[in-house]
Amino acid sequence: METQITAGNGKLTTSGLGSNSAAKEAVKVAFDYLEANLSRINGHAKAGDHDFHLHTVELHNTGAARAMTLASFVAFCSGALGKPIQSQMVVLGDMSLGGSVAPVENLAECLQVAFDAGAKRILIPMSSAADIPTVTAELFTKFQTSFFSDPIDAVFKAFGVD
Repeated sequence: METQITAGNGKLTTSGLGSNSAAKEAVKVAFDYLEANLSRINGHAKAGDHDFHLHTVELHNTGAARAMTLASFVAFCSGALGKPIQSQMVVLGDMSLGGSVAPVENLAECLQVAFDAGAKRILIPMSSAADIPTVTAELFTKFQTSFFSDPIDAVFKAFGVD
């Protein structure tokens, strides 16, 4: 995901999602959550002061990801606050408009894909902790792993703030 944030009035545009209405809806949910919760991350930041453009690049030709609400939210926060996420970071999980975090579907496969793509740091929802035994120790130890309980916690940990 690539974000471009400019001065504006809170407008969201997207590209790279094609005709995937589910992906577009996921990004819209992330943006709505940002508008309602950005002040919880930085009391001075206002989503309405910026225009946001999110571009997705799909590298594996499998179509847009289904679970991209949480990753979009982290990307929007990064852009709005001008703070990069940690290098080689992958944020797993998904979220609802209310901020409930869904567990990762097939954690072992997701970690293998992240490793193959060069990830060194992984954020995993606490709701997926029970699935760790499905991951080989060899693969799990390849990452610097952090767990998060809610979307705000995920943002702080993606920035490297505990």
